[in-house]
Amino acid sequence: MKSIFKEADEIVNKRSSEKERQYGDFKEGMRRAAKIAQGCTGLPITDKHMYLILVALKLSREGYNHKQDNILDAIAYLGALDNTYEEKPK
Repeated sequence: MKSIFKEADEIVNKRSSEKERQYGDFKEGMRRAAKIAQGCTGLPITDKHMYLILVALKLSREGYNHKQDNILDAIAYLGALDNTYEEKPK
């Protein structure tokens, strides 16, 4: 059985090109979502905030009904958030 952490790593770090075909670049999607959320709320929301918001959503869903997908996605979002801190500024 594959570790949930290994599976999350594959989602975040090894399958990005597969997801880009469906939804565009993941990091760019988070930046765009942050701008949309900022426009809707008037609050200063960053891409890093978006990862945390999505983790909160997944944990909220998990509170209603356990599904491994909720936990997997939360771990994947946290891994992607960690990647943003590891990136060198451009």
